[in-house]
Amino acid sequence: MVSAEMPASATNPQSAIECYHVNAQVSDNMEDIGTFRFGKLLLIFRYCFEAIWCRFRYGVRAFYYVPAPGKRAALYRDWIVMLMCRPFFRERIYHWHASGLGDWLEREGNWFERWLTHRLLGKPKLGLSLAIPSMRDALWFRSGSVEIVANGIPDPCPDFDKAVRPRREARVSARRRLMAGETLTASVSENASAEPEVFQVLYLAHCTREKGVFDTIEGVRIANERLREQGSKMRVHATLAGAFLFPEEESELKAAIEKANAAGHCITHAGFVSGETKQRLLIESDCLCFPTYYNAEGQPVSLLEAMAYGLQIITTRWRAIPEMLPADHPGFCASRDPADVASKLIAVCVQDALLLREHFLASYTARQYVAMLHTALNAVA
Repeated sequence: MVSAEMPASATNPQSAIECYHVNAQVSDNMEDIGTFRFGKLLLIFRYCFEAIWCRFRYGVRAFYYVPAPGKRAALYRDWIVMLMCRPFFRERIYHWHASGLGDWLEREGNWFERWLTHRLLGKPKLGLSLAIPSMRDALWFRSGSVEIVANGIPDPCPDFDKAVRPRREARVSARRRLMAGETLTASVSENASAEPEVFQVLYLAHCTREKGVFDTIEGVRIANERLREQGSKMRVHATLAGAFLFPEEESELKAAIEKANAAGHCITHAGFVSGETKQRLLIESDCLCFPTYYNAEGQPVSLLEAMAYGLQIITTRWRAIPEMLPADHPGFCASRDPADVASKLIAVCVQDALLLREHFLASYTARQYVAMLHTALNAVA
């Protein structure tokens, strides 16, 4: 994106910033991110020329850019972009959506990669970070100033109070009775929708080990075994919604799902979902399980969507995630620890998650995101 600061009018302070957008997409899907194709190189040159054209056509002063995650092909793309565009813009603003580039360079980069990256990308006027833990990249690149702008999305469930809240409340009430050893009446079961004794868990991300899909499967298995040992009527079912990325993990994951189902642990792989199918899963599920330790994790949109739909959330204290949720959130689990995932599944199944819906409305709507971004950009205009 290319941004031009314009003088604010007395009647409309929002006019202080005017933006010209270059849609610089070079990857068709997540599997393609960070890989090299000759066609990508041609697209990069085209996008750079578009940005330079905006510079002269509209008098743009600032170059607003989203830097690469810790992958060499993506980093080399950024080198090309900066070699072509940096000389033409007075100021640069980086918005760090992915995390860990600076740490990756220190850990896996050689001295030349670190030196050249600092020369080409270093010392922007402003670094925008998602949260305090993700400020490391902005500081590593010696940003003139650093501002925190958390992600935000349009409310995906505007009719929550009417269409979703009653179901959430009824199912939590039914699960509490079941965990206490009570038998549900017909009216309670009917209000709680289908199978109130089944805690419906949703995994919504690409199906990779680092995103926590294997820990989710194992956590469900352990949770069901513990519930069975306790003589509980409750059980846990997981729906995995996401595409496979790596062939070697795909075969291993399919085997893990088959093994879990053979033992009666109820795992369903729904594949990549979107639109009405995704909305249905978010409404019908009780909990999002996302025990990620993905190196470039930022602020996952799936967590924002789960909060918006009033889902309970089990996730890790990784990267910017802890600041997305209330400090006393009961669903934080240890990384790479399926047993802890199981403990949290059992613990949160009787807890009300409606406060997470309120937390979303208070902090992560698109309106709030735009307001924070405007304030941060105006500070350096």
